[in-house]
Order: sequence, then C-alpha cells, then structure tokens
Amino acid sequence: MKLRYKLFSGLLILASLAIIVLALTISYTSPCNPAPAPATEKTLMQAIDYQCYGSPDVIRQIDSIRPVAKDGEIQIKVHAAAVNPYDWHYLRGSPYIMRLLSGIGSPKDNRLGVDFSGTVTALGPGVKNFKIGDGVIGASSGAFAEYLTMNENRGVVKKPENITFQQAASVPIAAITALQALRDKGQLRAGQKVLINGASGGVGTFAVQIAKAMGAQVSGVCSSRNVEMVKSIGADYVIDYKKENYTTAGKQYDLILDMVGNHSLLANRKAMSSSATLVMVGGPKGNWIAPLIGLLKAPLVSLFVEQNFVELLAEISKEDLNYLAELMAEGKVVPVIDRLYPLAEVADAIRYSETGRARGKIIIEIESG
Repeated sequence: MKLRYKLFSGLLILASLAIIVLALTISYTSPCNPAPAPATEKTLMQAIDYQCYGSPDVIRQIDSIRPVAKDGEIQIKVHAAAVNPYDWHYLRGSPYIMRLLSGIGSPKDNRLGVDFSGTVTALGPGVKNFKIGDGVIGASSGAFAEYLTMNENRGVVKKPENITFQQAASVPIAAITALQALRDKGQLRAGQKVLINGASGGVGTFAVQIAKAMGAQVSGVCSSRNVEMVKSIGADYVIDYKKENYTTAGKQYDLILDMVGNHSLLANRKAMSSSATLVMVGGPKGNWIAPLIGLLKAPLVSLFVEQNFVELLAEISKEDLNYLAELMAEGKVVPVIDRLYPLAEVADAIRYSETGRARGKIIIEIESG
C-alpha cells in the first residue's frame, strides 16, 4: 500500500506540475514588436495589424502588400467589414486555451477582421463563378484591410443589390450563428415559440428576423432602450429584462437562444417546455475556465432532464451565406447597424464591441485606393 501510495502521489505531483507548466506557457505574452516593413517594389495597401496579444492599444494601421489572386481565387476591394467578439478574443488571445491554435506568446496571424463586403477587382486562373465588378459578401481572415483574396469556393457569395455594402458586411458570422442555432441546434419549426435572450445584439437582431422568416412566434429579451428597436424588426413580444425575469414569468418556450448567459441552466428550465432546447451562443468572459463552463455543463445537465441543452460553435458555410442572401433579397432580413467607424479607428470599434452594448452590428468603412 505504501508503494502504491507513493506512486500515486508521484503521478499526482507530475500531473500538477504539467498543468502549471501548461498554464504558464499558454498565458505568456511576448512583448510587442514593430510590424516588418513590406518590400518597396510591391503594390501596397492599408491594413490593420497586431504583433502581440493585448488590448486594442496594440492595434496598428500599417502599409501591407496588396494580395494577388492565385489559381481559383478572386481579389476583392473591401468596402466594409464588421467587428465581432471573435476579433477581440483573438486580439487578446483569450481564453488562453485558444493560444494553442492562435499562437503561444504571440499571434501566428497578425491580421484582424473576418466579415467583409466588397467588389471583385481581379480573377485568378480558373475562376468560374464570379466576374470583375461583382459585389460580394464573405468571411476571410484579414478583412480589416483595403484588399483581400480568397478561393471562390470558400465563404464568399454575391451581394443582393437591395442591401448596402455596410449592411452586407454585417452578415457572415452573426447571421450564420443565428441561423445555425435556430435551424440546426434548435430544430426550430413553424408555429413554435422561441425566446431570444440578447435580441438587440449582433446575433440577436438576425435571430429575431430569421426565426420570423421560419414561421416562429418570437419573444425577444433586451434592455429598456432597445425595446422599440426589437419590436421594429419583427418580435411578437419584447421583454425588458430590467422589469421582468423571463425565467419566473410563468411562460414556456419550445426553444431558447441565449447570447447573454445571465440565468443558470436550472433557472432557464422553468421557461422551457418538457421537450424544449436551449442553445447557448458564446459564454462569460474570462481567461481560464469561465468561457468553457457552458461546454461542460450543457451535456451534463441534459443527461438528467428531458430538455436539451447545447452550445453552438458556428461554422462559415457558403450554402448558408447564399440562403441568407436570399432572405435579404426578399426583404425578410434587414441587417441592423449601430455604429460606423473608419479603418483608422478599428481600436475604438473593438473597445465599443467589448462593452456588450452594441445595438446590432459595428461596421468598419474602408476607402480603398
């Protein structure tokens, strides 16, 4: 028994040391270095760069080499891009566990931005589905820049003519997240009752409209200042969370889409029908365990109750982008824009995004040379 105890203690100590070393490694942040100077003989553009993890203060606008379309790629002149929580998570390298992919100490990819809209300006060899001059919506790393390139078969589709480039840029991450949460994770059907907690935010404003387009009865939860806006985009009922707690109001829903996470899973059960689903989008802020709690709790709680609790990690899909473009062309979905910032003020736009008070989407307007 003494030998077994010593072996167990030794293994426990080794495991603890390994966890400490891992924690110290992934939480380490390298000092900021200046961005490397681009080759002077290349055609340049303006782009947003960050050389180290940190607050928006580490963001810089730099001269960068304008990308050239390769086989199967299109070159796009970016007119507008959208800010997402995705951006400041990568900027800060938080939660730290994500640095195993984004880079230990400093980011592997120094570009920021994903959602964009723009005009096709050049075609690489073999491009079949786009022509020069096409307006497009898409998602690609490095969207906070005057130009980008991407494969025509990836997440890029033609922009409906009835929406602006600013509206189009707001779509990819937020609208796809709303769609996949409602349709894929929530299995929403016409006639069902859905509650959207966080209805005035980027994902929420799309979720309200998409759920209505799917034939659902929609209740949106938001603050007092956003009640009229949420009504205006189609919510059947609007709950002011400062005046009413939906988990104790005695009403039940077939699906709850939760972007806020201000009520426990057990509290949410009171507002769910016996076969309802709750889809969690995102999670609380934190560098360590807090953002991962939902991923751990949801499947565990689902084992012991009839209701279903799931968390969503959305994936960019060309098919879903096309579907959303059709909804916008039909006027069933109209993006909500809160604020517009120039490229030089990306840091301020991200600071505003981090407050969690944006009504709809935050857009970066880009004037390309």
